[in-house]
Amino acid sequence: MKLLGHRIELLTGLLLHDVTMAGLQELRFPEEKPLLRGLDATELENSDTFLLAEDTDWKEHDIETPYGLLHVVIRGSPKGNRPAILTYHDVGLNHKLCFNTFFNFEDMQEITKHFVVCHVDAPGQQVGASQFPQGYQFPSMEQLAAMLPSVVQHFGFKYVIGIGVGAGAYVLAKFALIFPDLVEGLVLMNIDPNGKGWIDWAATKLSGLTSTLPDTVLSHLFSQEELMNNAELVQSYRQQIGNVVNQANLQLFWNMYNSRRDLDINRPGTAPNARTLRCPVMLVVGDNAPAEDGVVECNSKLDPTTTTFLKMADSGGLPQVTQPGKLTEAFKYFLQGMGYIAYLKDRRLSGGAVPSASMTRLARSRTASLTSASSVEGSRPQACTHSESSDGLGQVNHTMEVSC
Repeated sequence: MKLLGHRIELLTGLLLHDVTMAGLQELRFPEEKPLLRGLDATELENSDTFLLAEDTDWKEHDIETPYGLLHVVIRGSPKGNRPAILTYHDVGLNHKLCFNTFFNFEDMQEITKHFVVCHVDAPGQQVGASQFPQGYQFPSMEQLAAMLPSVVQHFGFKYVIGIGVGAGAYVLAKFALIFPDLVEGLVLMNIDPNGKGWIDWAATKLSGLTSTLPDTVLSHLFSQEELMNNAELVQSYRQQIGNVVNQANLQLFWNMYNSRRDLDINRPGTAPNARTLRCPVMLVVGDNAPAEDGVVECNSKLDPTTTTFLKMADSGGLPQVTQPGKLTEAFKYFLQGMGYIAYLKDRRLSGGAVPSASMTRLARSRTASLTSASSVEGSRPQACTHSESSDGLGQVNHTMEVSC
């Protein structure tokens, strides 16, 4: 699919001439690794791998919001002005099914240990959730976004870096539009900024009459090619969606997502009083994902100076599950582009490990429109939307399509 701008290599685009770690310019993405290493098909179908957490530091909370209770799990505590990483899952999933593989990936843990991490479950979608009473009105997509400030306030976060997938990406984008001062950056996977038209609405209704709810949701999560050719992964998710998520509650969430309105964003300068996301955004989609067209359109509506579009080769509808290594690399560079630098263990550098130290703000002058930062604990600097190098290179446009 052709987009404006040049297709360039991921490292050239995402480093943005802002990486200062010795030797990092030579970094290459590792070879693709199979999902859930060491498990065969039978073990996949019978395991709870998606639901297992590798550490016991996660704490569960039920938080009161204007639109009902919200279940979240959190690890760590706020550290000065450092943002929290806040996630929101796609419809049909919960935080465990959506994010466990990604956040349990070794290199991702090296990043997240420097932040407080907060996973949000949409109402009634968490493991073991009770069924909503008959007549319960599920919150609208706008109301789901309006529930998040209660989470931020409850834990004392000053602002967050959001990671959302599908419906969760839509919720986080809406949250950033309504409460821009609470959001420092967004990673939006498989986002569709458009509401359902009459034809799409009718097709969804017809699908609901002829397919089970898990199968209907699977067609949202995976492309037709994946459904046919990746039987092990699809079957595992079919079982988890059917057995782990309360089906009545899921139906309410599914109905509300398909009743969403347009995100109502426009690229600055393309319409009077155009409104768009003000924070740095990384859009992510697999090159074989059902959401590809929606993500491409979303990219066309965002500020080109603050948006990176990552199209992942050989990836389908769940890149955080099938390509956690590549996504971790992209997320690391996204953080660096915002002014954070990670000293992380990386076996691909110099044939050995780089000692893990800290995640800090880059303490040097940014572009003319940005403030400088002396440390991560200081006053909140503005996110870097252009790049420069220590050799005085000129600014580089931050919006691009990159493939990896």
